[in-house]
Amino acid sequence: MRAAHLLRALTAGLFAAGLAGAPASAQDKLDKITFGTNWVAEAEHGGFFQALADGTYKKYGLDVTIVPGGPNDNNRMLLIAGKIDFFMTANTLMSFDAVANNVPVVSVAAMFQKDPQVFLTHPESKVTKLDELKPLTLFVSKEGITSYYQWLKSEYGFSEKNVRPYTFNPQPFIATAQSAMQGYVTSEPYAVEKTAGFKPGVILLADNGFNTYSTLIETRFDVIDKKPDVVQRFVDASVIGWYTYIYGDNSAGNAMIKKLNPEMNDEMLAYSVAKMKEYGIVDSGDALTNGIGAMTDERVTSFFDKMVRAGVVKPDIDYRKSYTLRFVNKGVGVDLRPKQ
Repeated sequence: MRAAHLLRALTAGLFAAGLAGAPASAQDKLDKITFGTNWVAEAEHGGFFQALADGTYKKYGLDVTIVPGGPNDNNRMLLIAGKIDFFMTANTLMSFDAVANNVPVVSVAAMFQKDPQVFLTHPESKVTKLDELKPLTLFVSKEGITSYYQWLKSEYGFSEKNVRPYTFNPQPFIATAQSAMQGYVTSEPYAVEKTAGFKPGVILLADNGFNTYSTLIETRFDVIDKKPDVVQRFVDASVIGWYTYIYGDNSAGNAMIKKLNPEMNDEMLAYSVAKMKEYGIVDSGDALTNGIGAMTDERVTSFFDKMVRAGVVKPDIDYRKSYTLRFVNKGVGVDLRPKQ
């Protein structure tokens, strides 16, 4: 589950967002589906809310309900139990874990070409490269230790001797000049700047070889078997939503996010969108040619091999069962990308 963002209150309960105001006759003809996210409403989910708010899902014949997650909610379990139809999983590691544990779910699209995971540094440390983090005190969460930090150990020779627990409180980092703190490029740098008054340095792990996909759409095998057309339409409409959210008028999506999560404001949302564009979180890599949502066998294989070397996943799992290319790489929505 997605780690808590600094300065963002935990939205209690589940919020359902439907197609309010649509004629009943039109609603009756739409395929009803439910999509669960892995955290409270935020810009990092913006394309999905945009597709709902501006009617894109409806245009694709879908009556979509979005169920935001939260600290006490597990929408992935609802997917596995058949209570919802789609889930927004954090990264490819979760897909590998599903195969390892015989969980009948599969990733059908990757909205983020880059995982937003970063390390933040103090400007006076003048750290600009990943290797330069090694002597620093590193604030890393338990989840981080068992995932990307194992990759840092195997690929870059990091050790855990300087690691301290990260509890999603920035104060230990702010108070320790020779330190670095994990975060998301779309949120924690903003929070630190607002809290401490300095602009932290940012090192994006994805730009240093941690090539997992992120923010994937996941569904069950039985949904694909019984409703492949619904899966395709949901993927395509979500892709359109992401193009609009990143490059177009995203006011409708942001309005829905703010309604569901009052802790969001226009400045925070604009910051997150700007960083997604600056770092190519959504539209880079395979997406440049195959469209947002793209995945390739080569990329998944590369990441799997890295995680095997890091000891995070076992080498004998059939990782190709964790994803399918059936619904992606079709170039949907590429005409919405701004012309260079």
